[in-house]
Amino acid sequence: MVLLAPASVPAHAVSKEIIELQTQVQQLLDMVQRLQSTMDSKFGVLQNLTQQTSDAVGQMQTAVNSLQQKLNSQNEAEGSKLDTVSGQMQSINDSIDELKLRVDKLQQTVKDLQGQIQTIQAPPQNQNSTQPGQPGQPGDNGQPGGQPAQGPNAAPSAPPLQETFQAGVRDYNAARYDVATSEFQDVVHYYPLDDLAGTAQFYLGEIAYQQKDYANAINAYNAVLEGFSGNAKAAAAELHKGLALIEEGKKDVGVRELRELIQRHPQTPEARVARSKLNAMGVKITPH
Repeated sequence: MVLLAPASVPAHAVSKEIIELQTQVQQLLDMVQRLQSTMDSKFGVLQNLTQQTSDAVGQMQTAVNSLQQKLNSQNEAEGSKLDTVSGQMQSINDSIDELKLRVDKLQQTVKDLQGQIQTIQAPPQNQNSTQPGQPGQPGDNGQPGGQPAQGPNAAPSAPPLQETFQAGVRDYNAARYDVATSEFQDVVHYYPLDDLAGTAQFYLGEIAYQQKDYANAINAYNAVLEGFSGNAKAAAAELHKGLALIEEGKKDVGVRELRELIQRHPQTPEARVARSKLNAMGVKITPH
């Protein structure tokens, strides 16, 4: 008898549900891969931006350092320029003073010539009258022997004012400071009430400043400011006093002196120099 075997069923039959599940799983895997790829791309962009920002910050820092170095160099250059400008201004002022003295001397010479002409043109006096200029007799000015009367500010043995002052200016400009000091001291000693005594006092301060004797320079400038406040050198004396105080290490006092100069003489060349000096020091011109 022959037995018939039943029909076999496939061992790996897959249901429709399993296929759909596998399809969904594959889609999820694809989405995860795309998301990973997108994240990697964006992370690379972010890294690139971070690097660019870092480079930009580094370049900015380099530029700031370079600018700071330039500012420091400019401040140092401004400081040296201030000294040069101050010296040039002083030379110009000295030249102006010397020209004024020459003009005054020429005017005095013209007056003397006019007096001599008037004397020559005057009618002759009586022969029996006392002749001016004879020994033991008063001259035209009431002095024995016709000698000129001394000025109200001059001592009997005082040197000539104009000549002594001019000699002092020449010796100062030639850096013969010892000789110039003696000449300016003579002007101050013998003519203490004359305006040239204030200018001579200023030059005594300048000589001390040039020799870096700042304490004596400050004393000389104070003498100008206290005794000759209306002198043409008053503004320069206050400027150089402030600079001397700064050089001596008294910065706060020197800065205050320069500020007061700017307030008292705002339109003068000395005030412009004071402003430049304060700017170079990084100091506000107007105090809080």
